[in-house]
Amino acid sequence: MDASSISMYLKESWATIYMTLISSAVSYLIGIPLGVILVVTDKDGIAPCKPVHTVLGIFINIFRSIPFLILLVMVLPITKFIVHTTLGPTAIIPPLIFASAPYIGRMVESSLKEVSAGVIEAAKSMGATNWQIIYKVLLPEARPSLLVGAAICITTILSYSAMAGFVGGGGLGAIALNYGYYRYQTDIMMISVIILVVLVQIIQEFWMCLARATDKRSRN
Repeated sequence: MDASSISMYLKESWATIYMTLISSAVSYLIGIPLGVILVVTDKDGIAPCKPVHTVLGIFINIFRSIPFLILLVMVLPITKFIVHTTLGPTAIIPPLIFASAPYIGRMVESSLKEVSAGVIEAAKSMGATNWQIIYKVLLPEARPSLLVGAAICITTILSYSAMAGFVGGGGLGAIALNYGYYRYQTDIMMISVIILVVLVQIIQEFWMCLARATDKRSRN
């Protein structure tokens, strides 16, 4: 492997990491409130509200049902309005957020629903407000499950970012597409795949370690 190839892999690896980190951070800023609202407004939640729960659920399901590649093309006008371009790693971040935030919302909802109803009832009996139950009971109690969910969500976002090459977004997916598909250079494509696998393993192990460290059951 020559210096230009190494430089290309380093550049596109960073582009993939950049897309994944920024879109993951913003998606979680949106997804966590979405998941909390879904749980809180559920019929068994601490503040049931069927209209809000139903409308939000439909909204999330619509975005989750659209394949990422189609969504990526659909939101190109919005992407251009936000970042003033439809090319490069930055242009892939808005579609990644559109695709990932609803998915994260459902993952957060699933994690929060694992919290024992008895713990919530105990907090209510002590006079805790709904906000206190959310921040001091629901989220802390669900932390290990939320961290496991983060491992799944972020690796999914990483896999989505690999599709960026189809629309000129760059990243390791672009190398695999341009060299492996168009030029039949399988060796170059395989190196990109290996790097992606390594990145997935690092992300997975990092979040799983955090989940184990915060799991009360693992310390008993």
